[in-house]
Amino acid sequence: MKNKKFNWGIIGPGRIAHKFAHGLNVIEDANLYAVASRSKERADEFAKTFNTEKSYTNYSDLISDPNVDAVYIATPHRFHFEQVLLALKAKKPVLCEKPITVNSKELNELIETARANNVFLMEALWTRYLPIYKKVKDWLDNGHIGEVKLIHSTFGYVFPRNLEDRQLNHELAGGALLDLGVYQIAMSQWVLGKSPNKFSVNAYLGNTNVDELTAVMLEYDNGVTSQFNCNFISKNENDFLIYGTKGHIRVHERFWGATKATLYTESKTITENCPLRASGFEYQTEEVMSCIKENKLESSIMPLDQSLQNMILMDKIRAEIGLKYSFE
Repeated sequence: MKNKKFNWGIIGPGRIAHKFAHGLNVIEDANLYAVASRSKERADEFAKTFNTEKSYTNYSDLISDPNVDAVYIATPHRFHFEQVLLALKAKKPVLCEKPITVNSKELNELIETARANNVFLMEALWTRYLPIYKKVKDWLDNGHIGEVKLIHSTFGYVFPRNLEDRQLNHELAGGALLDLGVYQIAMSQWVLGKSPNKFSVNAYLGNTNVDELTAVMLEYDNGVTSQFNCNFISKNENDFLIYGTKGHIRVHERFWGATKATLYTESKTITENCPLRASGFEYQTEEVMSCIKENKLESSIMPLDQSLQNMILMDKIRAEIGLKYSFE
């Protein structure tokens, strides 16, 4: 790879794939080489928009293309398992959109396959790689807010009631928890460095049998709590607050793609702005490329065991609210 561009192949040319492609534009040694979709029209349109060299209507053809260095999977999450598995068995490195699977059973099999084949795999939890979170981590590591005691976040929008789109579609593993709450769980884990001991939850399941609103309280050691609400039915503040014994940190609205955070203590208030170079997806993409070039099989920022812990937790939350998908 030393003397050539790093060639990416995309499976699923939807909205998220467009953000990924825009992020690639600012990575000097990255190239969007191929796209695959079951719809030839969509694949060709995406290829024309982003000037990709190859356009496929068969996922296997993209995965088996020897010029593809890694695959980014951006299909609805019901299909992640089969597509990631196909790539891993072909020993092709994978970056897969969150949630990486629908349940922990699927993810366990993917992890075992990745490790058996010595191939890179990572869940695309792009938030963890954003520049503003490096500043937040500095504030936490330097003890500016003391000992963390409470995390609070909201992630809510009024989504159009399009039953064909993934949010409300039971057959596509829709629902607020898997689509939105995964961020809040993963970022709580990032702040505290562990998973909760127990949880409590309330949810509203709509007429399509997916959770349209889920409110969760995660409980950790020493009385530490993370409270979050994710929903498709109300416009929330959508910030991420970390409260400690000496102050607190606010990651501002749209915390999952934020560029602004404020540190509040008794003696000072500091606001930091960290603009994105492009869509924000470029940072996780650079991490994947760096890991692959260094022959690493996982990212230390979003390791597979943490993805698995989060998926196990979401399994338990879904069991508590009575949401099991028909295809599970």
